Amino acid sequence: MTSVVTDACIGCRYGDCVEVCPVDAFRVGPNFVVIDPAVCVNCTTCVIVCPVGAIVPDYELQADQHSFKALNRDLSKVYPRASGPVPPLPDADEHAFETNKRSKLL
Repeated sequence: MTSVVTDACIGCRYGDCVEVCPVDAFRVGPNFVVIDPAVCVNCTTCVIVCPVGAIVPDYELQADQHSFKALNRDLSKVYPRASGPVPPLPDADEHAFETNKRSKLL
């Protein structure tokens, strides 16, 4: 089992999750972070600290979020490992509670 970053993170990328991860499972993209499922130990600390509720354990994914499990896996092979704090995007607060943001993924 692993935790999964969903579309609520797109356009925000607050980064609180990256700082608390004990195993460096996060990868950072232009406007989204993902979790490498091969590294994640499912401690769920990131779930607790995410200010927009973008991260959920894979077994709690809603039906319309299942594709994010594969997206996290695939992008974790492309995005670089997070190194140091990840600041939120400049307009994160404007996008924080938008829904259905997958089309905004860069």
